[in-house]
Amino acid sequence: MAAEVSALPRLRQRYNEVIVPKLQKEFGYKNVHQIPKIEKVVINIGLGEATTNPKLVERAVDELARISGQKPVIRKSKKSIANFKLREDQAIGVSVTLRGDRQWEFLDRLLNVALPRVRDFSGVSPKAFDGRGNYTLGVREQTIFQEVDYDSIEKVKGMNITMVTTARTDSEAKSLLTHLGVPFRE
Repeated sequence: MAAEVSALPRLRQRYNEVIVPKLQKEFGYKNVHQIPKIEKVVINIGLGEATTNPKLVERAVDELARISGQKPVIRKSKKSIANFKLREDQAIGVSVTLRGDRQWEFLDRLLNVALPRVRDFSGVSPKAFDGRGNYTLGVREQTIFQEVDYDSIEKVKGMNITMVTTARTDSEAKSLLTHLGVPFRE
């Protein structure tokens, strides 16, 4: 008989085997369901310039699909704002929500491949928690991801990556993310 191959993503397996016991010991959880976990990862690209160049949206959809492995949703404006030359229902952003194995594989690539490629990287800000245990990370350019072809880039776009956790406090969430390998600045 052939040896069984683990189908779980590497980071999820580490979470289950190493991080859960550490968090349980650290915070004294009595029930396994109290232990914080990552619920979903939301990646968002805002495209204010799309009001003048609608092709930017198509390029952003393609790049975000390559990065996330999932088809993104085009976000449209809710109302018209004359000062920004913005009309109602005009495409102004792209976002994707990752859950399950895709979120774990994306986080693994983000933490171990993409972030180390940032020039002069000294860690991420420990102040970007929202008070409810969720963390948002801003990335200035999409070129840190290997999936994006550097030569085909028309415009460098930044993105927000939000990690939604089940943690009740920011300290629990920070501990979870630190154990997962998020490099916080001191």
